[in-house]
Amino acid sequence: MSALERIEKMGIDRGLLRFLTCGSVDDGKSTLIGRLLFDTKAILADTLSAIERTSQKRGMAAVDLSLLTDGLQAEREQGITIDVAYRYFSTGTRKFIIADAPGHEQYTRNMVTAASTADLAIILIDARKGVLTQTRRHSKLAHLVGIPHLLVAVNKMDLVDYSEEVYEKIKADYLAFAAKLGIGEVGFIPLSALNGDMIVDRGGNLPWYQGPTLLDILEAAPGAHADHAEKFRFPVQYVCRPQDSANPELHDYRGFMGRVESGSLRVGDAVTVLPSGLATTVKAIQVGGEDIPEAVTEQSVTLLLSDEIDISRGDMIVRSGEAPEAVKQITATVCWLSETPLDRARTYLIRHTTRETKAKVAAIDYRLDVNSLEEVPAERLAMNDIARVSFKLAQPVFADPYGENRATGAFIVIDESNNNTVGAGMIL
Repeated sequence: MSALERIEKMGIDRGLLRFLTCGSVDDGKSTLIGRLLFDTKAILADTLSAIERTSQKRGMAAVDLSLLTDGLQAEREQGITIDVAYRYFSTGTRKFIIADAPGHEQYTRNMVTAASTADLAIILIDARKGVLTQTRRHSKLAHLVGIPHLLVAVNKMDLVDYSEEVYEKIKADYLAFAAKLGIGEVGFIPLSALNGDMIVDRGGNLPWYQGPTLLDILEAAPGAHADHAEKFRFPVQYVCRPQDSANPELHDYRGFMGRVESGSLRVGDAVTVLPSGLATTVKAIQVGGEDIPEAVTEQSVTLLLSDEIDISRGDMIVRSGEAPEAVKQITATVCWLSETPLDRARTYLIRHTTRETKAKVAAIDYRLDVNSLEEVPAERLAMNDIARVSFKLAQPVFADPYGENRATGAFIVIDESNNNTVGAGMIL
C-alpha cells in the first residue's frame, strides 16, 4: 500500500499546512513540487496535457514537472523561479498550500513574503554541490522570519548513485552551519524529485534510509498555532451598528467584527479592551448572525460585550490578564521591499494588525549581509535589504514579540505619498 493510500484510508483531517520550498538556483524546487502534485494525483488532466506538450517542444523524453510552478513566461525561458508560485493540494486528510520561493538574492523580498506565513520550510540541497551560499542565506532567512520547522531535503540523489556517504557529509556540514546560527531542531531526508524517490512512495533506490517519506513528514508536521499555547488576540476591524428602523431588536445591537489572530475565547470570558484598558465579559459570539459558544484562531467572528464600551477599528480585545504592552517605540527586523530606499528623514505609516500610526526611523542598528550573514553598519536600506531598525510611533501599538505571535508581532511600512507597501517588519 502506498503512502497516499495509507493516509486516505486513515480518514482523519489534520488541518491546513502552509510550507515553503527554498534553496539555491537549480536545486530542483519546482521539480519537487511538480512531483509531489503529480504523485498525489493533484494535477488536472488539461494542465498535465499542457506541460506534456511544452516538454515535447523542448525535446524532452519525460514530462518536465517544474513547469507546474514556473508559471511566468520569463521563468520558463530562463529556467529559474522569479516570483513566488503558490499551489494548493489535498491528500484527503490534510490540505496544503505550497509556496515555491525564488532562489536568487535579487528576489529576497519575494522569499521573505512567502516565508512570513509558512509553518514549515523545505530547504533543498543539490547532492552534487552540497551546502552553498544561497543554502545558508535561505536557512538564515527562514530562521529569521520564525518558520518553526526546517526540513533539509538532499535532492538529486540519483546523480550521486544514491550514496549514503554523500548524504551524511551534507548533513554534517549543514548541522555545523546551523549550530552557528542558533538553528535548533532540523530534519533531513534524501530524495530524487526527478524519479520520485522518497517523495510520496519510497522507491527502491534508498534502502539505507529508514525514515519517513516527504509526504509522511508533511502529514505529521504541526500546523499553525500548534507549537505552544497562544494568548487571545482580536484586533477590531469593524463596529457593526445596524440601521434598521423596522426591527427594534437591532436598535441596541453593537457587534465588534474581526479575525481571531491567536488563542480562543468563550461566551462569559472576561476581556479587556485596548487602549482604554476597560474590562467586561463576552455576552455572545456570532458567525453569520448565528450564535456559537467559542471563537478560535483564524476564525472571523462578531463579539458582543456585556457593557457599552467605546471601541473603534484599530482597538484590540484580549483576555483579561493577558494584555500585551502598549509601546510607542518598536525595534524590529525589517525587510525593505521598495525600489525607493528608506529615507531616515521621512515619515512613514506603520500598519500593525488593524491599527495605523505615523512613524519615524529612530535608528538603523545594522544591516544583514545576506551572503556572508555578517551584521554591517548602515545608514540607508535599499530593496531586498534586511536590517534591525527602531521606529518611534505617534500612537501606541499592542505588540507581542514575533517569536511568540506572528500576527501581533508583525507590521508593514507604508509610504504616505502613494500608499505603497515599502517594508515588512518582525518585532523583536
